[in-house]
Amino acid sequence: MNKNNFAPLPPMGWNSYDYYDTTVTENAVKANADYMAAHLKEFGWEYIVVDIEWYAIGAGSMRDQFQYIPFADVAMDEFSRLQPDPARFPSSADGTGFTHLADYIHSLGLKFGIHIMRGIPRTAAHNHCKIKGSNVTADMVANPSSICGWNPDMYGVRDTEAGQAYYDSLMKLYASWGVDFIKCDDICNTNIYPANPYSARHEIEMLAKAIARCGRPIVLSLSPGPALIEHAWHYETYANMWRITDDFWDKWDLLKDMFHRCELWQNHVAKGCYPDCDMLPLGWLGKGFGHEWYTNFTPEEQHTMLTLWCLFGSPLMLGCELTKLDDATLALLTNRDVLSMLTPDCKPHQVCLDDEKAIWCAHNAVTGEHFAAFFNLSDETQTIHCDIETLHVGDEPCAHKDASLTELWSKEKTSVSGSAISVTPPAHGCLVFRVEN
Repeated sequence: MNKNNFAPLPPMGWNSYDYYDTTVTENAVKANADYMAAHLKEFGWEYIVVDIEWYAIGAGSMRDQFQYIPFADVAMDEFSRLQPDPARFPSSADGTGFTHLADYIHSLGLKFGIHIMRGIPRTAAHNHCKIKGSNVTADMVANPSSICGWNPDMYGVRDTEAGQAYYDSLMKLYASWGVDFIKCDDICNTNIYPANPYSARHEIEMLAKAIARCGRPIVLSLSPGPALIEHAWHYETYANMWRITDDFWDKWDLLKDMFHRCELWQNHVAKGCYPDCDMLPLGWLGKGFGHEWYTNFTPEEQHTMLTLWCLFGSPLMLGCELTKLDDATLALLTNRDVLSMLTPDCKPHQVCLDDEKAIWCAHNAVTGEHFAAFFNLSDETQTIHCDIETLHVGDEPCAHKDASLTELWSKEKTSVSGSAISVTPPAHGCLVFRVEN
């Protein structure tokens, strides 16, 4: 199996983390899946991903003290493989894991994903539990000097035959459940070790090998970032997505900084290989963190975020409670013209970036389409001027004299005047055009 065929387009979906943190339940997952199937699926949204600690007993019950309860009980089978907490995922009580939930998601025409931490459960190592397909026990597979700095659940896995057997058995189990997508955490950048922030590279390779052996196409997403640009070839070889940022939230300074990150990674977007700008913090967020809030992003900032993610070619993952989506946010997420830029056929290029503005263009070599986007990064409405000769992707010009322009959010039409384009986006907002030469 060629992993690049698992995700020919940047994955689009929903992830439970931004709203539920560690507290998501089976019923909540189903409710969000029902909403996606009814309102978003036809626009390309298809993944439903259960995020962190679905295996932890009592997760979220001490949120005033801990995000992740230290050394809490976990649900696990005899072969050191974590299982869903039956209190939150009752359909797993018969020992079939996420099979019934995955079947439900698939019945809606959607795909099912889960979050995992890299490594093997610490409790499995401490109790010398078995590894399926190996005579070696978990204590010999675990590397106690390889840990996550913010989550206490796992030890890293040694680069051994028994370690590979553990990952092989894990991926075969997930394949049997019907998993289509895995978000593996504490692996893209192990920055607890500043002298070796890519210390888990062998575990990325082991995961990729295990997926190739499991008999099911499973998209592999790596977190957290920032991904290391000097290892771009390694991410591209073994994964489908890799985070280019740490956790992204609804703060303007984080969004403004993303222009620098996207410029760094703009030439590394390809079929099955997607630098990941992280989730879209839209709508209602934060209930599992102890306080629910509506996104702090203004409507203009929301346009900027979605335009940049689509133009750049990042996966799109929603973190909100979908059943609470308002009409304006739903319209934002179902704009076919903006979403049409979200393809690796559409090659992006950042023309300029300073503290006040950013200009991007893109060329789709398959359809022949050209796009140009103007981002106002300042705190006031301003006019941005651009010479059309600067709008090109490689040798391909993206605009010519007298070209017609259709703005993809407002649908308003205008044209190039002479050799320049002048537009006036609102503060923190953008204008993005399809260019017809």
